[in-house]
Amino acid sequence: MIRTGRQYKESLSPDREIWVNGERVKDVTTHPMFAPIVDIRARIYDLAHEAATRDVMSYVDAETGERNSVATKLPLTQQDWHDKRAAIDTVLDAARGVVTRVGDETIGEMWSLYDGQDVLDEVDPRFSANIRRHLARAVTEDPFHVSANTDPKGDRSKRPQDQDPDMLLHVVRETDTGIVVRGAKYETAAAYANQAFTKPTIANWGDAELSDYAVGFILDMNAKGLKYICRTGFAGRAGAEDYPLSNRVDEVDTLVIFDDVEIPWEDVLFYRHTRAATFIRATLHRYSALPFTYRNLRLADLMIGAALWNVKQTGLERQQAVQEKLAQLACYREGINAHLTAAIAMGTTSPGGLLMPEQSLLYTGRVLATTQLPQMMHLARELCGGQICITPDAASFANPEIAPWLEKYYSINENWVADDRRKLLAFARDLLNSDYAGHRLTFQLFAQSPPFAHLAAVYRNFDWNGPLDLVRDAAGLSDRVPAGERR
Repeated sequence: MIRTGRQYKESLSPDREIWVNGERVKDVTTHPMFAPIVDIRARIYDLAHEAATRDVMSYVDAETGERNSVATKLPLTQQDWHDKRAAIDTVLDAARGVVTRVGDETIGEMWSLYDGQDVLDEVDPRFSANIRRHLARAVTEDPFHVSANTDPKGDRSKRPQDQDPDMLLHVVRETDTGIVVRGAKYETAAAYANQAFTKPTIANWGDAELSDYAVGFILDMNAKGLKYICRTGFAGRAGAEDYPLSNRVDEVDTLVIFDDVEIPWEDVLFYRHTRAATFIRATLHRYSALPFTYRNLRLADLMIGAALWNVKQTGLERQQAVQEKLAQLACYREGINAHLTAAIAMGTTSPGGLLMPEQSLLYTGRVLATTQLPQMMHLARELCGGQICITPDAASFANPEIAPWLEKYYSINENWVADDRRKLLAFARDLLNSDYAGHRLTFQLFAQSPPFAHLAAVYRNFDWNGPLDLVRDAAGLSDRVPAGERR
């Protein structure tokens, strides 16, 4: 079943305790800092109903005859991944910008649980049954699914239990019907999502086999005891003519407070066993890294387009120095595309029977996409030039007293008149030079995990034996040297 945009909006309880700029939000669907991104999420639902996009955004289940979302479909074949990429493109085309937390990149974290059912069965067979049920529900009921991930940092040299016990999310007691949790998590889009996969803290477990901090569950975002304290949004700060991306695709990040929230047993995915929590943290992004990294492909296209239009309108695209910078942007874009395409083409069957992207290629692609983004933004900024930081706002261009002067100095020829140049420069400024641009850059670096953790994932998944064996044989090392070893 595919919900409509209206049904999605109606699912967001008006009783949620949401705060932004120190004020309580009465209606998240109409508040100026939330409404644009809520409308995009609603638009995604509606795309699955419209004739032009229905077959890209949804599929017909062979057994039930129901239409379900391509985004939440378990990936069993390469074609499933190609379909998912096509759906992402459709979403980003409709958004006319980059949106990351719309569900497809977070449901993949649940698929890693699906692969780890044997580990969770050691804890309690009920938990693997809960995973299967929730994944089936995600397919058939189509909730807006996100994930509660980053913790308040606290004193990271100490174990969770050796500092303020409420600094990190943990279980405070059990009841007949479930567990009661307390603490906090950061999550993008939490204030306007339906449910979240709430993951365990990244903790120093020491030698502990059991911990009240090793817990994961599905969170109903309308649950009692939740408080949403949001960062200030970029939408509504200034006019959309001057900041088109800020006012269209800003996704609001939230500190979610768990003030003794009860989680029913049927929503608990694992509890107390640190081995299960460690396994989940280590395998969390084996699927979700693909749609997350794919967003950088669209960021690259936006940077290339903004830069190329800027040099074309001033006639500089034939200069060798300009072409070299554009080629570097193209290499970045195609490097991401090659990693993702190859990861799908060389995918293998996972323990749960899913088509798992080749992990080394996927994680190295993520490192390329995130670590090179600052340099690529700098290149695009160079190509766009200093006018993105000095051009007057749209109101100045509209003022009849000064408009003639701006028309004179911002028009180049009959093809490039002042209004089009102002629009292009405003877009480039918001993409590369605004508060929104800085936020997007940092978000891409840290949203799934910090850069060192990205490299750790590469280290765990790269095949070190091949290079070791190659050099062992090429150098003629003696038989005393063992065959290729990872370390």
